[in-house]
Amino acid sequence: MLILNGDCLDLLASEVPDNSVDLIYASHVIEYFDRSEFELVLREWYNKLEHNGVLRLAVPDFESMSYLYTNKKISLDKFLGPLYGKMIMGDSFIYHKTVYDFDSLKNILSNLEYKDIKKYDWRNTEHKDIDDHSQAYIPHMDKNNGTLISLNVECKKYEL
Repeated sequence: MLILNGDCLDLLASEVPDNSVDLIYASHVIEYFDRSEFELVLREWYNKLEHNGVLRLAVPDFESMSYLYTNKKISLDKFLGPLYGKMIMGDSFIYHKTVYDFDSLKNILSNLEYKDIKKYDWRNTEHKDIDDHSQAYIPHMDKNNGTLISLNVECKKYEL
């Protein structure tokens, strides 16, 4: 098993052959690209996946956060980080460029020929013990009673 840990573009620039990767997992990185940029990344990742290979994504869940906000459960200031994602990158800051709900992400993936697009439960994955943002809840860290604010989606590559 080859694990590339770091910049999500590493897989694109690597010597990993096409049709050779069984799982690509990207947790809270695609929102740093605008949609047209990320479609290019998704196309390349599709090429790297083997037949029946899985692409698993986690992104801030706009629908979940909107529900909490509009129902007066959480104030806007609690969502600024998940929605705008200010992060230090080298000598500057980067921010989230877009948001997704399940339907918008599913449409993008479908248009790029990914299949079996569905939400996944982080508890049932091989990376369940890695406490990343796919396990983001409000209240913070309340994984038993809180509301998940990460949209966790997986899909597959099928080719004949």
